[in-house]
Amino acid sequence: MKAEPQKEHDWLQSFVGDWIYEGECSMGPDQPPMKSGGSETVRSLGGLWVVGDGTSKMPDGSPASTMITLGFDPRIGRFVGTWVGSMMTHLWIYDGALDGAGKVLTLDSVGPSFAGDGSMSKYQDIFTLRSRDHRILTSRAMDAEGQWNEFMTVHYRRKK
Repeated sequence: MKAEPQKEHDWLQSFVGDWIYEGECSMGPDQPPMKSGGSETVRSLGGLWVVGDGTSKMPDGSPASTMITLGFDPRIGRFVGTWVGSMMTHLWIYDGALDGAGKVLTLDSVGPSFAGDGSMSKYQDIFTLRSRDHRILTSRAMDAEGQWNEFMTVHYRRKK
């Protein structure tokens, strides 16, 4: 069985390359935003998947590594993928869709709640393509009232 890339797979190829990133994350209402930065290398896997390896530093200065996989499953008509980080044990599983303009990919996931009580919450990672060399990741979580609360924004810029 050999899968042929669809237009959605072609869209994902815009992630391929070497990137540097800067971000800001809110750790709570009584805490100042935390700034971070790092690098990511994204490669294509057979034109059907993109795989990104990221490196950065934790707030205490220790190294952090991340890995993202993104693909498109034509059988269900949805983008799929995963995210893992060396700072946590949870495997984030993505399921999402591209907007009609072909610029914004919204990925739904479920993960540990910020409440720290062992409960799970709904999350979204939203990738916006600003240009060939600039993409933005916005992360948000759903609160108990069903409202989305943005907690992180990361700007990725292609290395020149």
